Amino acid sequence: MTDRTDLSRLTEELLHVARRAGAEAADALAVDGTSISVDVLRGRLEQAERAEGVEIGLRVLIGKRQACVSASDTSARTMAEMAERAVAMARAAPEDPHVGLADPEALARDWDVAALDLVDDAPTPSPEALQDMAARAEAAALAVGGVSQVGSAGASHGDRRIHLAATNGFSGGYRRTGTSLSCVAITGEGTKMERDYYGDSRVHLSDLDSPEEVGRLAAERAVARRGATKPPTGAYPVLYDERVAGQLIGHLLGAINGASVARGASFLRGAMGEAVLPDAIDLVEDSTLPRISGSKPFDAEGLPVGPRRLVENGVLKGWVLDLATARKLGLTSTGNAARGTSAPPSPSAGNVLLTQGDATREDLIAQMGTGLLVTSMIGSSINPTTGDYSRGASGFWVENGEIVRPVNECTVAGNLRQMLRSLIPANDARTHIGRQVPSLLVEGLTIAGG
Repeated sequence: MTDRTDLSRLTEELLHVARRAGAEAADALAVDGTSISVDVLRGRLEQAERAEGVEIGLRVLIGKRQACVSASDTSARTMAEMAERAVAMARAAPEDPHVGLADPEALARDWDVAALDLVDDAPTPSPEALQDMAARAEAAALAVGGVSQVGSAGASHGDRRIHLAATNGFSGGYRRTGTSLSCVAITGEGTKMERDYYGDSRVHLSDLDSPEEVGRLAAERAVARRGATKPPTGAYPVLYDERVAGQLIGHLLGAINGASVARGASFLRGAMGEAVLPDAIDLVEDSTLPRISGSKPFDAEGLPVGPRRLVENGVLKGWVLDLATARKLGLTSTGNAARGTSAPPSPSAGNVLLTQGDATREDLIAQMGTGLLVTSMIGSSINPTTGDYSRGASGFWVENGEIVRPVNECTVAGNLRQMLRSLIPANDARTHIGRQVPSLLVEGLTIAGG
């Protein structure tokens, strides 16, 4: 793999050719990565892929006009052509009064990449080792009674380096590794088949759940879904299992994203300083959590990142902003810029942590009495402006505080503003993932079933 010095050289060369082509300002991104993925079926290798290469991206600015170009060829000729094309595109682009690089005084400095612990220094797992992991997960799933087949079992490993440089003086890079293992188990036959899954992904291979654990959990989840039927229609409490509860908080993050707020397409556009979650619940963003794949030492515009409360004691305290959306709203960037090589920065939340409750998931099941435990969601019909919410769901029906049967083919509907304000968190959030959200109980949703 290309070392970080080479990525720095590539970005500096892109800035040089951009200036030479007529750019007034520019930033450049270089990404170097390798990935290996292996899929197993019936104990044998079904598919293996390896990918590696360098991608480069260049954004040029002329006045208040900008353009982005990208390539996977790092030759001097290609970079010069990129710069010329980007400058020509920028000159023809419409003006945007909000574009521009960060002020040099605001740039991130003296970050500690080592403290993030984003790199596994252990030997890279070989394709044979990944195949063995996937095969063991598949075998563990098939060993569970009631499993008719395994839909897929796969393992992968990735190693990625990133370097960002800009004409405002910023230059910095970091590396991230990760290993993943997943399994999909199936129970039943024909039209009576049900499936479920389990997977784990870690920066360090040593932290990864064992293949036997991954396969067993996938199988047990699938078997529990045997004989699923539609739930009744009506207004009931809904408990979002931890594995899907993060999606509910994701709708909140979308509503406070600067791009949505600036467009007026957010059901929380006028809610700054108002209660959006229950009292005593915080939503904290922190892109500096160690050993978590979403962590980083700076954002995609070279600005510092750190912990901050998006919601404090239930009250909305801040938007998720990059430079452009902050300028549109007359505010300051919150260090939330994200980007790829082919597009300009846009705001995106990093790792988030929702305050956990004292109750277990089982406690909330008992508390809900009769209602729906959601473990899987499909489709989405959400009005971002009003917060009206409707999603397909499956899971388990609860009566008298106990799970009585699996259910599927139902729809859960409500209004996100009301749902978020009334949620009750459990204490089961996984603390090694980027969206640390426990199971969430929401009262009074409309369920459309049989």
